[in-house]
Formats: sequence, C-alpha cells, structure tokens
Amino acid sequence: MKKLYTILLISISSLFIAFSSFAAPLKVGFVYLTTPGDHGWTYAHERARVILEEKFGDKIETTYVENVPEGPDATRVIRELANQGNQLIFTTSFGYMDPTIKVAKEFPDKHFVHVTGYKRSDNVATSNIRFHEGRYIQGVAAGLMTKSNKIGYIASFPIPEVIMGINAFTQGLKSVNSDATVSVIWAMTWYDPGKEADAAKVHIAEGADVLAQHTDTPAMLQTAEEKGAYGFGQGSDMESFAPKAQLFASVNHWDISYIEHIEAALDGTWAAKAAGGNWDTWCSMKDNCLSVTELKNMPADVTAKVQSVADSISSGSFNVFQGPIITNEGTIVAGGATLNDGDLWGMNYYVQGVIGKIPN
Repeated sequence: MKKLYTILLISISSLFIAFSSFAAPLKVGFVYLTTPGDHGWTYAHERARVILEEKFGDKIETTYVENVPEGPDATRVIRELANQGNQLIFTTSFGYMDPTIKVAKEFPDKHFVHVTGYKRSDNVATSNIRFHEGRYIQGVAAGLMTKSNKIGYIASFPIPEVIMGINAFTQGLKSVNSDATVSVIWAMTWYDPGKEADAAKVHIAEGADVLAQHTDTPAMLQTAEEKGAYGFGQGSDMESFAPKAQLFASVNHWDISYIEHIEAALDGTWAAKAAGGNWDTWCSMKDNCLSVTELKNMPADVTAKVQSVADSISSGSFNVFQGPIITNEGTIVAGGATLNDGDLWGMNYYVQGVIGKIPN
C-alpha cells in the first residue's frame, strides 16, 4: 500500500510539474534580425506576435529584442531572454541557428523555436514556411510581364533556403516563357536598403524590367517604381511603397505555427512533441502559412493565368518542384519525379534559366 501511495504521489507530482511549470501567463520572447519597421521579414514576425497577444490575451506575456546581428551577439540576447524568465523563445533568422542550440543546452527547462533552421534537440523545434511556392507564382507573373526577357533577382546569402527560392522562381518563369533568363546579384545581407537599391539599379541598367528579391526591405520595389520596372513584395505587402510597381506580394503568416507552439506550451505537451529533436514545421500555402496579395498592374489575361497557378498551389494539387529539374549546366536532377524535402535542403545548384554560378 505504501509503495502504491508513493507511485501515485510521484505520478501526481509529475503531472503537476508538466502542467504548471509553464502556467499562465506564459512568457514568450522573440529575437528579431532587424526592426519591425523593415516592412518585410521582421514586420511579418511582429504582426504575428500582435496576433498572438490578441488571441491568447492574459494567458501570455510577450517581449522582443530587435536589430540583433547573427553571431555572438545573438547568443547573448537569447541567453538574456532565458534569464529574464521567458519560457518559450522564438529566434527568427537562419543565422541564429547555432546560438539557439548553444543557449538551449544551458536552459534545458526552456523551449526554443528556431525559424528557418534545421538543427533540433529535445528543447529546440524548428519552423519554416514554403516561401518557394510564392516565388514560383512570382516567376510565372514575371515571365508573362517581361518585355526584355531579362529578370533581376536580389539574393541575400547562398544558403539552400535562398537558392531554392531562386530556382522555384525560375521554374515558374520558364513554365510560361522559355526565352526569359534570371540574373542574380548577391547582396550578402538580409537588410540593407542602400545595397538593395543599388543592386536593383544595376539590374535595370542591364535591361531587367521585372525584379524579385530575397532581402527584407521595400528598397528594390521603390527603385523599380522610379525606373518604370515591376517587382514583388516579399514577406509582407509592400504596395504602399510602390503602388505602380508591385504586381503582388508573397505574405508570411507566422502566427499559424506560433499558435501551435504556444498552445502546446500552455497545455504541457510541448516537450513530448519536441522529444528526440523531431518537431519541425514547414507549412505551405495550403496550410494558410503563405498567401499572395491581390494581383495588380497586370492585364486581365495575365492576372487570370497567375491566379490559376496560385490556386493550384494553394489547393495542394501542384508541387512547384515537379520534374523535370535540370541544372543550368545541363545535369538532370529529376526527370519526371518531384523533389522531396531532403532534395530541397541539399540544393546547391541553379536550374536552367539562371545565369552564372552560386558563389562559394
């Protein structure tokens, strides 16, 4: 009887710890690469944070630190958020991956979610959005709107996430325009309005009449507006900065994933879901994690075609990396097959239609 009582006491205590350790208000911290005023990547995360506060009310208490460089300073900031009592911490840039893993080891009782990375552990989950779906749609629009058949793309860093976006864009482009090509300028930064604007000017000077980007500010679109070119908002709707240039924007909805993590932290199931480093969320247009804004500045027939492609992707009936996939050096990566997620994360080549080579 005494043994049974001890077992029951331990079980009840374990349940109490599981459900009360993160009792409301749950303290949730966010680490931002730039400022929410970038109107792009970080703005989308901030919009999600506000949605969380509206949804959960006094069940959560949120805070954020902005303009945190990737590297040692990120480690310091993440550690400070943990020391301040934040129980769930979202780190929102690829370059925060190793700092997140490092700090997570120091705070095994805290939960961490790293955005766009691939390293996980018992208390580190990952979250991402299939941005390449939106970029394929952008490529279709670019292919139908270009008159010069020269498309300029401004990229941040040569990591798989960015490369798959360039390739998805180009696959969309080539699906409607076999003559068009993509030229890439690597800005080697996520956020630098001056560099982004300068790169846009170079593209336009070289004949590009449609621009795309994997950087964080409206600078590219503003330059396109000044020069009479077209482009796409990225991460958030940027129409107000370039109403004549933006064809549409790909919008990230981080709240979908964030709500799932907060609910799990509140009900005590987060640790079980992350156990073994298995919690990875990579959601899509079908999951409502990505959307495109109203199509504008396009003829009616182009609008209809672009909308049709968007609908097929959001319904889940079309995969943007459905073969054939051929590199710009002529190697067949996939004939009739569709690339799987492992293939995408190992992407280290340009597809046909992209000019040049990926920098080392």
